[in-house]
Amino acid sequence: MSTDEAGRLRWRCRRGMRELDQLLGWYLETRYSNVDNAAKIAFSTLLDQQDPDLWNWLNGRSTPENPQWRQIVDEIRSRDRV
Repeated sequence: MSTDEAGRLRWRCRRGMRELDQLLGWYLETRYSNVDNAAKIAFSTLLDQQDPDLWNWLNGRSTPENPQWRQIVDEIRSRDRV
């Protein structure tokens, strides 16, 4: 990942809630560089979603319909179980 790309994604991970910042930032820092291009695109489009939707998905209150987003959300949600 280029420095410019990392900076843009890091900025996009900054949300209105510190908890979202931490969860999305965790994925970017620990998983993003090891996933394929399809997952990288999915993460980028996931970041376009509204904070309330992201928060509900990451808390397990609802599930994203997009299967690629669901995979990312599941990975973020399982981070403490590894």
